[in-house]
Amino acid sequence: MTLFNQINSLLFGLFLLVMCSLVYFQFTETRAFMTNQMESDLNNTTTSLSLMLKPHLEVGDTATVDTLINVIFEGGFYQKVNLIWLSDQKEQVWENPIVSREVPQWFIDLQLFEPQVSEVVITSGWLQLAKLKIESNPAIGYRELWRIMNDTAMVLSALFLLSIFLMRLRLKSILRPLHEVATHAADIAKRNFSQDMPLPKTRELSDVVAAINSMSGQLQLVFSSLDDQVKTLKHDKLIDPVSTLPNRLYLTGQLNSWLDEPGFGGLMLAKLDWLEDIHSKYGFKVRDETIKVLANQFKSVLSNNAIIARISNTEFAFVVMKADKEQLTTYLQSLIRLINQEMTKAGCQSNSNFAIGIAERVDEVTRMELLSQADNALQQALQAEQVSSWYSVNTQQGLSREDWRTRLSDAISNNQFILQWQPINLIDSGNVMHREVYSRLQIDNKIVPAGQFMPYVERSSLGTSLDCCLLQNIADKQLLTMVSEPIAVNLCRESLVDLEFHAWLTEYLQSVENTQMLHFDLPESGVTNDLEICLELCNIINNAGARFGVDNCGRQLDSLDYLREIQPYYIKLDLSLSSYGSNEEVDRQYNLSLCQALISIAHGLNIKVVMTGIQNEQHLQSMRSLHTEAYQGFIDPPVAITNL
Repeated sequence: MTLFNQINSLLFGLFLLVMCSLVYFQFTETRAFMTNQMESDLNNTTTSLSLMLKPHLEVGDTATVDTLINVIFEGGFYQKVNLIWLSDQKEQVWENPIVSREVPQWFIDLQLFEPQVSEVVITSGWLQLAKLKIESNPAIGYRELWRIMNDTAMVLSALFLLSIFLMRLRLKSILRPLHEVATHAADIAKRNFSQDMPLPKTRELSDVVAAINSMSGQLQLVFSSLDDQVKTLKHDKLIDPVSTLPNRLYLTGQLNSWLDEPGFGGLMLAKLDWLEDIHSKYGFKVRDETIKVLANQFKSVLSNNAIIARISNTEFAFVVMKADKEQLTTYLQSLIRLINQEMTKAGCQSNSNFAIGIAERVDEVTRMELLSQADNALQQALQAEQVSSWYSVNTQQGLSREDWRTRLSDAISNNQFILQWQPINLIDSGNVMHREVYSRLQIDNKIVPAGQFMPYVERSSLGTSLDCCLLQNIADKQLLTMVSEPIAVNLCRESLVDLEFHAWLTEYLQSVENTQMLHFDLPESGVTNDLEICLELCNIINNAGARFGVDNCGRQLDSLDYLREIQPYYIKLDLSLSSYGSNEEVDRQYNLSLCQALISIAHGLNIKVVMTGIQNEQHLQSMRSLHTEAYQGFIDPPVAITNL
């Protein structure tokens, strides 16, 4: 019960007690007054009637006696009159029922008034003439008591209702600062720090509001410090100070993360020796200014779906994601054109003193292999004095892009995917937090993992169709009832911004009975690129009773403020942060510090954190100092669902 209702109930009870006491006092006093009034009237009537009857009783005038008694009796104030002639013991009785049209019978049946009787013997000297007995009629008392209590109840009820209304208004006014405190505290829990609340006039509430304002300021400082710590760590260790581009360490982590997931694209290494010529002619300051200008042009023109890093004084790396060979060629031409433009501005001869090596990503290539391939292509270009060179990989010719599109479209239409799931385990108890679903496909009697066909799903814009197919497959096979833990599904970036998928998902979640068993993984890059649309998707998931998390969290160099906006249930640390086991102790300590700051931000928002890339038990034990809630990796690999 709210504080307002508790105070209101207390005042209501006290006021009701006072009202009941007043009604009871009025009732008892009125009844006592009416009793005394009827008793006094009865005595006076008995005395006066006996005096009037005496002369007529002496002469035995029966008719006159009847007339006198009837005059008094017909007034209705007396219930019964009894007259006994003592000379012959003749008895006369006059009687009225206890009836009042203005009073309900149940009130009369309460017998609030006891019978009152007055008896007198009429004498003439020593001679006793008659015995007169009169009994009062309580109907008069009931009528007056009922009228007075009705009037009292109406007046007190009106006062009661008016008092309650005024009391509620006043209570709302008094307690409004507490409501504002509750709203302010809820905003603080979501890291929404607004301006300090004005201090109320009530001293006690003023102290509470002042304490909340102070706490809000301190928490805002703490969270700002954590955000600044993450930004500082990233800037100091991942950003090249001259070009403000990512450095080699950031490139290494991003390559690890990119190659661990399904994808396609290529790596370009560019060596710009003409920058050394500028250094030798004009000094390092002019060279650094040229590098800054060149880096800004790279970021403004070539940063779409690409990671650009400066890895040495004159070398730059370009990781171009989601690009086939034709798109890589277009990107290469743009890169060469931009470099030539800047060389011309710097007074250098175009198409000279620089070379670019290109290596296209192939299946199951490692980071070291891809870097080596791109470097070999770069060296070939330098030796041949060419502007660019491609690394040739002798791979077995597989399905064409159009063949993949046809196979994948048929697989989605006929729901031919084979599902696996991998447990995400809680660190403290070892229990399963949820099971992440993976899909495989059988082509030509061969099982093809998602890592091989997902690039073609993205190239063919089939991500939304695939997500719908997998979710429908989960519902059809009733996977949500097979285990007691929730099931997590990875959504493609395409689905995050597809409004038609939003509408489909809304209907799908309405058809699922136990939506609390569904978790959705949203890629961080998709969330940060289209935050407003993704926020609508998050609301759809939350309103249906399901939950969602952010995958690859920490991959971007941008602020983590988006976590406050969408409030995920959990985040999964990106593999680019998981060089926990790096041979370089400096890199390892840096990653641990960055992870710890990111985890602190998440815990400040009441978000669970999942470590990824855990290889074995020893690796897990070394990472317990991060105090995350769960972990995932090859320590507990995916298994076929039918094997459970």
